Amino acid sequence: MNMYVDGFVLPVPKDKLAAYRAIARKAGKVWMEYGAVQYVECVEDDVKPGKSTSFPQAVKLKPGEVVVFSYIVYKSRRQRDSVNAKVMKDPRLNAMMDPKAMPFDGKRMFWGGFKPIVEM
Repeated sequence: MNMYVDGFVLPVPKDKLAAYRAIARKAGKVWMEYGAVQYVECVEDDVKPGKSTSFPQAVKLKPGEVVVFSYIVYKSRRQRDSVNAKVMKDPRLNAMMDPKAMPFDGKRMFWGGFKPIVEM
């Protein structure tokens, strides 16, 4: 199966996790509506700071925050680009994208697109 994956890692204050989850549910519905194969949001469970690098270090995790790892699966990069173009124009997401209203610090979020090299 061909596929393409967008991955995201970000810090979310624990007291804003419910607000983040609500936004993620709405966003996930939009992505799926436009053709994403899978939309997953995960909160840290077994994540520790490393000696050189780690998820907490990568997002400059502060006390009272948790690491969220998210990914969206697409049929291909071409399909991802098409889906994302539609998603970014969707007014349902525009209303949630105001950086001042976000329940997390977007400056400490990182993301990227990935081509699988092993699939089972």
